[in-house]
Amino acid sequence: MRNIKLIIEYDGTDFCGYQIQDNDRTVQAELQRSLSMLTNETIRLTAAGRTDAGVHALGQVVNFTTESTLPLEAFLRGGNTRLPKDILILHAEDVPQAFHARYSAKRRIYRYLISTRRKAVGRQYAWYYWSLLDLEKMNAACAQILGVHDFQSFCQAKADVNHYDCDVRYAFWHQAREYLVFEICANRFLHNMVRTLVGTMVEIGDVRLNQSVNMIDILQAKSRDAAGPTAPALGLYLVKVDY
Repeated sequence: MRNIKLIIEYDGTDFCGYQIQDNDRTVQAELQRSLSMLTNETIRLTAAGRTDAGVHALGQVVNFTTESTLPLEAFLRGGNTRLPKDILILHAEDVPQAFHARYSAKRRIYRYLISTRRKAVGRQYAWYYWSLLDLEKMNAACAQILGVHDFQSFCQAKADVNHYDCDVRYAFWHQAREYLVFEICANRFLHNMVRTLVGTMVEIGDVRLNQSVNMIDILQAKSRDAAGPTAPALGLYLVKVDY
């Protein structure tokens, strides 16, 4: 029995998220269909993270077990031939049986894009926010979430998790031409955590609102009501998973 790891990218625009669902188009369903056809087996995938509807991935990681003796190149060429154009397998490798795409991960990196101008082309890949944002205030907010904290305030209410502690290794905003870019790295992320962090920081940085919100106070509240709105899914990307 082989354990195979794949790195994949996908455009989340037309998917109802990564995780398989009845009667909805999902990344997992498309991948499993392609790989099952290729191997003539029933393939079940494990993913590093379950992205929501509309969220994109540049470096999602999945693994699966198979009796197939196909060369790795066949999983790239054959798998991609059977996949729709909005999913692509980038890399395939044999890994030890103990490897688990989710539980073996040491850290995950997400990126969020805000467009400073309205777009017709590319509108589904960044959140257009028309008001001026103060990146200095937003980066000051980033500094307050570094390290290990309870992120319950930034998690979808009633999430099914054992605990809310996450270790944020780095988080920062910068401007790249017409985009404001947020990048964050942590050992784990809660449901809607990145999008809620973005929504909260945008409220902090919006020069019209002139807010002086302390992220530490929001963390200590341990209530979703204490944080800001959830940013739209279309600007979020799973960039990389490290093991």
